[in-house]
Amino acid sequence: MAEIEELIATRVAAGVSPGTESARHLFDAGGKRVRPLGLLLATACFGAIDARARDLGAAAELVHMATLLHDDVIDDADQRRGRPTSRRVWGNAVSVLAGDMLLVEALRLASMGAGVSDTATWTELVATLGQLVDGEIIQLRGRVAVSLDEATYFAIVRGKTASLFEWALRAGARTGGAPQAAVDALGRFGASLGVAFQLVDDLLDYDGDAARTGKTLFADLAEGKVTLPLIRAASAGTDGGARVGSLVARVREGDEAAARELGSFVRESGACERVRQLARGETDRALAELAIVPRCPASEALADVARGLAARVS
Repeated sequence: MAEIEELIATRVAAGVSPGTESARHLFDAGGKRVRPLGLLLATACFGAIDARARDLGAAAELVHMATLLHDDVIDDADQRRGRPTSRRVWGNAVSVLAGDMLLVEALRLASMGAGVSDTATWTELVATLGQLVDGEIIQLRGRVAVSLDEATYFAIVRGKTASLFEWALRAGARTGGAPQAAVDALGRFGASLGVAFQLVDDLLDYDGDAARTGKTLFADLAEGKVTLPLIRAASAGTDGGARVGSLVARVREGDEAAARELGSFVRESGACERVRQLARGETDRALAELAIVPRCPASEALADVARGLAARVS
């Protein structure tokens, strides 16, 4: 992972411009780097981690970083990972261009990592970028709503989060020389891992510690996002939907007392615990996919990553 960190650092520090400074600002804020970690571990399950795997791992993280820069512009977000967002410091135009720059670097690295013979990894990455955009578009359509059905919520999660996890695990397995059945299994592992990751991320918006998450509570709601804890809370009791709708409208007008009341209602309804249980279920599905993978330190580390993400509090 240290070599990937260095590789990413060289890509976001190439040249001196507001765009590179904006990208570096996000990189320096840190992050879990789960996508490149998963990719490298998938490679190590079947072969040696080489320069190709490291290039692909860095590409996965650069794509993720690009989506964060773009998301913060779309969401008018002011804080990420405990510090001001790049758009807050440099403005929207620079942040959009910085995200575009990272996508270019990601594609360049992916083309190097995939090489001439591995067309599947390249074409799957292009398809994944399309899924990321589709997920964002679906989310934008529901932004003004006070409610959202679960099918739409999960379509957003699969597009915006699970798709890149899936690509990373498939690319890593393929680079390590895994048979097609194992590539497919690890792709499903990645997709379930991504869903579990997002479920926990969404419940922490209502039941987390802002000092640990680096994110203001109810930030998703303030940005117009209706996530699963809110959907589940709205279905609680006979008046859950009406109460949630009323509180959501007040929160979006900047009513802090309503935000606190809504947070208490979501927690007391049991929605957060139900979402946590769903995350555990997705984790179990991910772990079941490892049955086809040779038991080794790398596969055991993948299992540990999955369990850790489901149990995380930040």
